[in-house]
Amino acid sequence: MTARGPLCGIRILEFAGIGPAPFGAMLLADLGAEVLRIDRKGGMDYDRFCVESRGRRSVALDLKCSQGREAALRLIGRADVLLEGFRPGVMERLGLGPEPALAANPQLVYGRMTGWGQDGPLAQAAGHDINYIALSGVLHAIGGAERPAIPLNLVGDFGGGALYLVMGVLAALLNVRAGGEGQVVDCAMVDGSASLLGMIYGHYARGLTRPPATDSVVNHGTWLDRRAGNVIDGGAHFYNTYACADGRHIAIAAIEPAFYAQLLDRLGLDDPAFTAQMDRCAWPDLQARLAGLFLQRSRDQWCALLEGSEVCFAPVLSMEEAPRHPHNRARGTFVERDGFLQPAPAPRFSRTPGAIQGPPPSAGEHNREGLGDWGFSESEIDDLERSGAL
Repeated sequence: MTARGPLCGIRILEFAGIGPAPFGAMLLADLGAEVLRIDRKGGMDYDRFCVESRGRRSVALDLKCSQGREAALRLIGRADVLLEGFRPGVMERLGLGPEPALAANPQLVYGRMTGWGQDGPLAQAAGHDINYIALSGVLHAIGGAERPAIPLNLVGDFGGGALYLVMGVLAALLNVRAGGEGQVVDCAMVDGSASLLGMIYGHYARGLTRPPATDSVVNHGTWLDRRAGNVIDGGAHFYNTYACADGRHIAIAAIEPAFYAQLLDRLGLDDPAFTAQMDRCAWPDLQARLAGLFLQRSRDQWCALLEGSEVCFAPVLSMEEAPRHPHNRARGTFVERDGFLQPAPAPRFSRTPGAIQGPPPSAGEHNREGLGDWGFSESEIDDLERSGAL
């Protein structure tokens, strides 16, 4: 496994889990970090389709025996960053919590990924993505007027979770490299998803201080606390998705007046009713009229007319179609690895490009190799195998 990328030389010790913590480790590995995952001996295995587990090596340890814990603590002593995604208290019960870890490695960045956070009334409660984004206010803001929509697990697990975890550990690592001490990064999906909604909370607060004269007026930068009642949540006719004659869909986002004018011009809409762009009361009727118009042609026909223009248009592509789109192909947004297409490393770097470092490892695949590269001698590895810790 030959690492390259801007994080080349950074060592990440990952304690195996599910969801945002392994996804965060994947992002770091894609950018060149050396990631060693500690799997539970006899635990789950991984196949080549576990994209979030690509690009690292695996050592399977029994952390419930003293030899396994001692080996893990020794690995912690050689890591720049530790990532774990267990419920609060699990690592402490294993004897691998922040106190012994930072004692063994005072410059360690200890990254903790949970749904609710390390403290608070719900810290020990079970949950998944949809629960965390519900508590932060995000879920209430997404979907049609009748009920919230479920945005996969992109907002809590990966947006408010993995991305904030990566940002946090890299920020803490920069602090260490500037002469600071190691520290704990407490990343909670509730916190991260609330942060993602920061701009909307600001617009909502502005609306409370400057309420519209009537419900039909859309004041710039204000937000109504209801679904499908705002410009970017499906309420507006000019920022929405529409079905086409072939059953496929397109997405329109002509918010700015110049873009909206382009939309009307290209669609041949000279009806004065459409001049009331920001009249909320007019939106349902205008949305219905656009829906009828877009049903008259296929998605490809609309692409021929609108794609690449100032209308702010895109076809809604399936997962099968997206990798084949000319734009995605030109940029290499998807790459073929391990026999199937998967998203390429992101973002892009001009001097130190990232790369997929390798396929997902099976649990314990690199027991000897991984431990050896992290400072264990052959005899020490033999001793761990004899003890049953490895």
